[in-house]
Amino acid sequence: MSTLKIAVLDLNEGMKNEGMRCIREILERVQSSHCKNLTWEEFEVRKSIQIPSLDFDIYISSGGPGSPLESKNTAWENSYFNWLNTVNQWNNDSSNARKKYVFLICHSFQLACRCFGIAEVIKRKSTSFGIFPIHMLKHHGAIDMIFNGLQDPFFGVDSRDYQVIQPDKKKVQEMGGEILCIEKERPHIPLERAVMAIRFNPYMVGTQFHPEADASGMSMYLMQDDKKKHVIENHGLEKWESMIEHLNDPDKISLTNSQILPNFIMQSIAALNNPYSLS
Repeated sequence: MSTLKIAVLDLNEGMKNEGMRCIREILERVQSSHCKNLTWEEFEVRKSIQIPSLDFDIYISSGGPGSPLESKNTAWENSYFNWLNTVNQWNNDSSNARKKYVFLICHSFQLACRCFGIAEVIKRKSTSFGIFPIHMLKHHGAIDMIFNGLQDPFFGVDSRDYQVIQPDKKKVQEMGGEILCIEKERPHIPLERAVMAIRFNPYMVGTQFHPEADASGMSMYLMQDDKKKHVIENHGLEKWESMIEHLNDPDKISLTNSQILPNFIMQSIAALNNPYSLS
């Protein structure tokens, strides 16, 4: 059996974060339980402008700090957009039977929406931080395979100052994609709900939230004195207590962590082993 190669694009700009740890642990679980021939390599995108070649089978692009708007025309963003377009060109070429599979998380998802011009990316009026219900759109999100094993709504970790809104549905459909999920309904707030997940095409999908987040790691993180103080000072004690409660619920973050990204990886591996299944 040939080696399956995954490229992990790190957009954290050198900042220590929980997301990369969670991605590594998910990859280790998949390798240990399902795919011994799985290997992966990490690329530091923003500081070092490390961009993977097309020699990989699967790509996972992380979240990251800062604005997805202020990087316009920087060297690293131009290289990143070129990578996104190159992957799409490969997948759109019918002579390439072995496709490239891509999962985009939060900051990466926002950048992809800008790159493809399929939605508005704007700054939020206030930071979205916590564990929130995420609603699948009927006939699309409810049947996308990455959500196998989840209820509607399911719960995800959200941590962002920006959001994707006003998707161009016609453009998304022309790409071969669908809008999958939107954020919780807030009847008392007269604002459009943000898009929380898009399947850009059969081989590329992204989420506005953090499906890689794990309950045990986040609990330990939030229980640290400095992190607890920071959350309470910025979001209130009620928010901190609510997050701890949700993290202790096995049907919330633990379930999301065990399904979405592992589903994507396993479905990609299955398609790679049967290259004509999605062509």
